[in-house]
Amino acid sequence: MSATAVIGCQWGDEAKGKIVDLLTDRHEIVVRFQGGNNAGHTVVCEGQTYKLSLLPIGVLRNGITSVIANGVVINPKALLGEISGIRARRELPAENLLISDRAHVIFPWHMAEEAILESSRKGEKIGTTMRGIGTCYRDKAGRTHAIRMGDLCHVGTIRDRIQAVAEEKNRLLAPVSPDHQPLDGAQIADEYLGYADQLRPHVVDTTAYLHKAIKAGKRLLFEGAQGALLDVDHGTFPYVTSSNSSGAGLHSGSSVPERHLSRVIGVVKAYTTRVGGGPFPTELDNPIGEHIRQVGREFGTVTGRPRRCGWFDAVASGYGARISGATCLSVMLLDVLSALDELKICTAYEIRGERTTDFPSRVEDLAAAVPVYQTLSGWKKDITGARTLTDLPREARVYLDTIAELIGERIDYVSVGPDRAQTIVCGQDGVSAT
Repeated sequence: MSATAVIGCQWGDEAKGKIVDLLTDRHEIVVRFQGGNNAGHTVVCEGQTYKLSLLPIGVLRNGITSVIANGVVINPKALLGEISGIRARRELPAENLLISDRAHVIFPWHMAEEAILESSRKGEKIGTTMRGIGTCYRDKAGRTHAIRMGDLCHVGTIRDRIQAVAEEKNRLLAPVSPDHQPLDGAQIADEYLGYADQLRPHVVDTTAYLHKAIKAGKRLLFEGAQGALLDVDHGTFPYVTSSNSSGAGLHSGSSVPERHLSRVIGVVKAYTTRVGGGPFPTELDNPIGEHIRQVGREFGTVTGRPRRCGWFDAVASGYGARISGATCLSVMLLDVLSALDELKICTAYEIRGERTTDFPSRVEDLAAAVPVYQTLSGWKKDITGARTLTDLPREARVYLDTIAELIGERIDYVSVGPDRAQTIVCGQDGVSAT
């Protein structure tokens, strides 16, 4: 069996969607295994641009089964909106989309709780998307108030369950928020049972399905959301998401053991971005950073928020690649850097007088980190038409070689534009530029 994972090695937004889309035709099943509708992929397919948050990219290809696995938290209204948007533009048979009965459901109280928590936080905000992702994961861990897709779609006592949880949430929220509008449990139950009626044909035991697929030798493609540096255990805590967004989350989020993976593609931008709060050692709060933002269209797929931009950070990206088990790299948006005279890559940090190439676990240490840069020449040429490595200017190839050497993995793909065709496939030998 051939199973491939595509994982972001930075703070998300690495353009993973393009690589997943590029590889989808070589696989039979595409699996989304963590996160919720706080993540977004922009994909150009057959001349049309699609923006997906919950749906795996496999829905854009005929004959591909797309799986939303157990590690995802689902807002049913948002999911149905995405399904409707896709069906308005192309066919989406029910059997082509499977939703885990173990995936947890986001309810209105999760959004209400998240808004209260973020507004009451003193100091720098975490930067949540306010979509109830974190509070749903919190209820999942707490168990008492958690409701899963299998529960929602099971005809029985779920109406009473929803109303009971709504009443408990009202008792918890009213004392901490004078502006809290009481949740109407009966109304929420009516709304969500309507969603369940529409989603029920898709809801199955995806754990059993995936293990049968493995036994049958099916080719699986795992689609990571967000990035390794936002991983709740391994990222820049507390400025992280609420799931394991590195490769470490693949097994728990899908039920598929790591031993079935034959390839893990670590995706990085040719520079670095992040959204929301938290330290960012190579951030460029200057005209160069603004240039990268505008040329790279660095605004959130889901929220539209401007992304913070900076030089490529090999310390952070290398750490993200290691914890995700990357076996090769894909370097995205190389074309965005084409107008710059010189480029810098962070090769180490100076933290309170000590130099290190280890990514710090404490956010206070990362905030104190001063990047140590290697300066390289820019290429000042349009590379969007490049289709092979030899089409790239020598300076661009040197830049790629430097990234590969610092991270310690070969580069198998280089993206030089948003279109699927604007991708250099380097092959198993990786980048050998000079």
